[in-house]
Amino acid sequence: MARSTWKGPFFVLFPNLQKCIAEKIPIQTKVRACTILPNMVGARFQVHNGKDYLPVNITEEMVGHKLGEFSHTRKRFRFRQTKNK
Repeated sequence: MARSTWKGPFFVLFPNLQKCIAEKIPIQTKVRACTILPNMVGARFQVHNGKDYLPVNITEEMVGHKLGEFSHTRKRFRFRQTKNK
């Protein structure tokens, strides 16, 4: 379910965004619902997935998506090899 268009995108103002882009400093955040805006391109974020902060580098293709889409919360399922084989 998408957000209403009359409300506009949900985003958070990061105080030192331009400074962090210039100096390549990652920004730690727990706001997974924040929409990626064009002025965030080139920034590095560390997005919380419930346990750890995972690194996310923002590119032009990510504009309009949410930060949480690029920080997965579940591990990939793998079948374990048995001891006998």
